[in-house]
Parts: sequence; C-alpha cells; structure tokens
Amino acid sequence: MREIKDIAIVGAGLGGLTSAIALRRQGFNATVYEQSSSLSEIGAGVQLSPNAMKVLRALGLEDEFRKISFEPDRHVVRSWKSGRVISATQMKNVYEREFGSGYFGAHRADLHKLLAHALPEGTIRLNANCIDVGTVDNHAVLKFTDGAEIRADIAVGADGIHSNVRNCLFGKESPRFTGNVCWRGLVPVEDVPKGMFAPDMTVWFGPNSNVVHYYVRGGKLINWVASHESDWSTESWRSEASIAEVVEAYKDWHPDLTKLFAATKHCYKWALFDRSPLSNWSKGRVTLLGDSAHAMLPYLAQGACMAIEDAFALASSLAADRQEPNAALERYEGLRRDRASRVQSAANARAKVNHLTSRWARLKRDTAYAWRKLIKPSSHTYQIEWIYGYDVTKE
Repeated sequence: MREIKDIAIVGAGLGGLTSAIALRRQGFNATVYEQSSSLSEIGAGVQLSPNAMKVLRALGLEDEFRKISFEPDRHVVRSWKSGRVISATQMKNVYEREFGSGYFGAHRADLHKLLAHALPEGTIRLNANCIDVGTVDNHAVLKFTDGAEIRADIAVGADGIHSNVRNCLFGKESPRFTGNVCWRGLVPVEDVPKGMFAPDMTVWFGPNSNVVHYYVRGGKLINWVASHESDWSTESWRSEASIAEVVEAYKDWHPDLTKLFAATKHCYKWALFDRSPLSNWSKGRVTLLGDSAHAMLPYLAQGACMAIEDAFALASSLAADRQEPNAALERYEGLRRDRASRVQSAANARAKVNHLTSRWARLKRDTAYAWRKLIKPSSHTYQIEWIYGYDVTKE
C-alpha cells in the first residue's frame, strides 16, 4: 500500500494549524484549507493548561508562547457579592512541579499568529471553502466552491462545531443550545485602577452565573468572561453586545467587576452549544479533530487544549503506521475518543457547579472548595488532575 504522504486539513483554527505543524514535524506534506479570505482570530483569551503546554514544548514552540502569554500566580475563587476569597491556590512554579508544565493565559490572536508563522509559506490556502469530502479509491477527495478538487492520502476536518466535514461523514445534526450564554471582553490594564486586579486566574461564583478574568499578552490586557443562564441562543463569537447590558446583569455583584466591565470598549456575546460524543471520528480516509469531533463547553478551559492534544496524537499515530492508514486512524481514535468524551462530560458537570441556584447548594460548593484547599494545595483542580497531568507526547 502507498505510504501516507499528503494530508489535507480543513480549517485554519488553533487545532488545524497545530496539526499541520505536528504533521510536518513528522515529515508529512500537510496543507491547510481555510474558507476565509484572511487569517484572523477573535479578540478573546485562551487558557493553555499543562497538558497542552507539553505539546507546545514537544513542537519547539513553548519558549515563544511564553513570551506572548501570561502565567498567573494563583487560582483564586471569590464570592460574587462580597469578594470574599473562598479558595486561593498557588499555580506559578507549583504546576510545573506537579503536572510537568505551567498554566498560561493568552490572546487567541497571538497564539494563532505564532502557529501560522511556524508553518512554511504556502502551507495555508485561503478562500478555500470545502463543501464535500469523502473517500474514493483509497484517497480522500475534497471539493471546493470554486470547482477545485483535491486528492490527499488523509483528510482532517478541523472546521469547528459546525463542521461541514463532520456533516459529510455522518450526516447533518444541529448542535444543542445549553441554556448558557457568555459575554467576553478585553481591557488594557492601564484602564482599571492600579492594583485592583491581582495577576491571578480569578473565578467569581454567584447565583446562576460566574465570571472569570486573567491577564494575557504579557500582562498588558485583562481578559474577562461572564457566563450565565439565558434563553438567548445566537451562536457567534462576533455578536457585539452592549456594555450597559453586562453592567445591568451584574449590578448586584462586587463593584470591582462593575469597574472592569465599564472599562471595556468592545464587548461580545455568544450562546453556548454542544454535541453528543461521536462513536466514531473517522470514515475511510477522513477523520475529525478538535470541536468538529468533540465540542467543549468552556468551563474547564479545555477546548483549545483538547484540539492541541488531538493534533499531536494524529501526527504520531500516522507516523507510527505510514503504510496502514486505517490502523493509524484507529490508533488515533483509540488515544483520543474516550479522553475527549470524558473531558466533555466533566465540562458539562462543571457548568452545573458554576451556576448553582440554591443558596444552600452554593454554600455547600464553596465550603467544599475551602476544605479542599486545606487538604491539598492544588485542590482547585477539583478532581481533574487527570486532565492536567496527562502527556500525549509520551503515548
């Protein structure tokens, strides 16, 4: 059988670009096809936990990423109205020792740019809208809106939660609205009172809602995300919202948060959707990666991290079985499917923990966080050490 050589990746998001880098490191000819006319990412933060950082290290990108990101000192949980610290856990230096790498916050656009620049010129093809993909004569065949047809040894759908590649493989199924909505914004540090926000990863717990904020871009910006239950269901990262709407929704919360929201020049709102785990990710010579395979709710900050893990696992699996594509894709799924499904389930469970309604249920949760801090220093990981401690580069 012909050795695997040419890999076509649909989608130039974080997962698609990371997979191209990992595949090229293994000697494959990987090309990324992106429907947009230019490479761009949303103005939002992204968190990379130790499990994803270990992949960047293996790809030789860790040092550059550290320069454009920010490593928080602590993980702090606060009460929504009083600002009382429920739990404070050291992250910086401790995570490196406990989980094999640190935990970082970054601007998505900065990470996207770093990944794109790590690829040779010509690797990314813009204005390439893939409308059909399948397997013909032991090749993946991709068709585009301009009439072009591409043949590759393997095709990878890294085209997000609304993946057209997924639809081509397994039929169209709309994602489910979860009943949760997020606002997000970025604030220059000089636009808030000095010292108001410590260099921590901070989570505020309140009734039916939570707020997260952390530094990005070397400490120059504060990224914040406010999540609450709602029946508004427009799923777009680029739906601009009114700052007044956010301030009104959180008017009873701690005044520091009101000041943070008020200092935001542009605020965006999006509804959260998810999908049920797939029993298979691959069909013929085509497979899925990232949100196209396992859309993640943001409550464990693992969407980008899982896509990055997928990318490395795919490259290593194809390299291990270059002449047996079916065996290679089976190995890839074996490494990833159960873990990704477990993280999906854990993120869904965390959404419920973050958005408790009952005062007594919130008190029980907050007390549990405080006790875990006394029992174990890294207690905020809340039984998810298996996520951070995992190292896909050792598989």
